[in-house]
Amino acid sequence: MKKEDLDRNISVKASKQISEIKKGNKVKIDGKDYEVDAHYVLIDHAGTKEMAIELFDKEDKDYQLRYFSDQVEKTLELYELQEIIYVKKQFSKIEW
Repeated sequence: MKKEDLDRNISVKASKQISEIKKGNKVKIDGKDYEVDAHYVLIDHAGTKEMAIELFDKEDKDYQLRYFSDQVEKTLELYELQEIIYVKKQFSKIEW
């Protein structure tokens, strides 16, 4: 893990548990609005699940918000789909 990943300080404002987020819900990241397309288990590890929330914005760009179910706030990561791969993006504030 990179040092900047350890030093990151993300502000989370949650109106419900992240596990309750579903298709059609809204998520705001650094002031930009996204809509949830899907929420599913990406990888089921023995003691935790790696989760993915598929998002899209008004320009119809695709994103993934990934996290581990047992350490949500410490593991939240945002990825943007660029051509055929997801590229990690930095962010500081998220709310749903």
